[in-house]
Amino acid sequence: MSTFTTISSDKMARLIGTANAPVLIDVRTEQDFAADRRLIPGSIKLSHDNVTDWGGAFAGRRAVVSCLRGEKLAQGTAAWLRHLGVQAETLEGGFEGWKAAKLPLVDARKLPPRDAKGRTVWVTRARPKVDRIACPWLIRRFVDPGAVFLYVAPSEVVAVGERFGAAPFDIENVFWSHRGELCTFDVMIEEFGIATAPLLRLATLVRGADTARPELAPEAPGLLAASLGLSRMYDDDLEQLEAGMLLYDAFYRWCRDATTETHNWPTNKVKA
Repeated sequence: MSTFTTISSDKMARLIGTANAPVLIDVRTEQDFAADRRLIPGSIKLSHDNVTDWGGAFAGRRAVVSCLRGEKLAQGTAAWLRHLGVQAETLEGGFEGWKAAKLPLVDARKLPPRDAKGRTVWVTRARPKVDRIACPWLIRRFVDPGAVFLYVAPSEVVAVGERFGAAPFDIENVFWSHRGELCTFDVMIEEFGIATAPLLRLATLVRGADTARPELAPEAPGLLAASLGLSRMYDDDLEQLEAGMLLYDAFYRWCRDATTETHNWPTNKVKA
């Protein structure tokens, strides 16, 4: 049962993927991580040994700390974080508890190399519409909250990736791209191992909007219209991405919580 300094896996699972999710910090030892190189979605891998060095960066924020079983490493790290001004909790049962609950886990071996600041870096074509906003949203919400995205001329995507250590996506002949009828968003969900029902529902909308198949979902034309509208509103691709994050936050919450909800304007009955 959760206490004021712990949070259960089921409650944490409801927060992951949302805009107000806490920072999720994995402090498993290198030996424990080597035994299972998967991560709870959205988590950051840091060492408990130097919490006093990195902890201050999260001051004023909410964080949840997990270790292998939610015991001494997580408890001690969370206590230090609270000392540093972080609203820190521990994940009840830790990584093993999350795994026992059969909740999604991201295979860290699928992630591109990180930069000197521990961030994954991605590169794609400039002037995004659907997939090139949807994929960054997915990565930041479920894979790497600090991920960096570079938008460049289509002809330079691969070369920029090579020179700047960035993973190219949503262009032809690269790993992170369309496969058959699947768009890049579909591929990332599958490869990262985060195929939850809400994300698969959202993937159908993205696929319909991105591949000109509105018949896949009645909401797909609306997503396309909103995406094209954003592309006309913003000349700066990164500003468009920030606006698109809110758009996909809303569609994700609809896919997760509100697909059966309807809105009908009440009929005013006039008395005879």
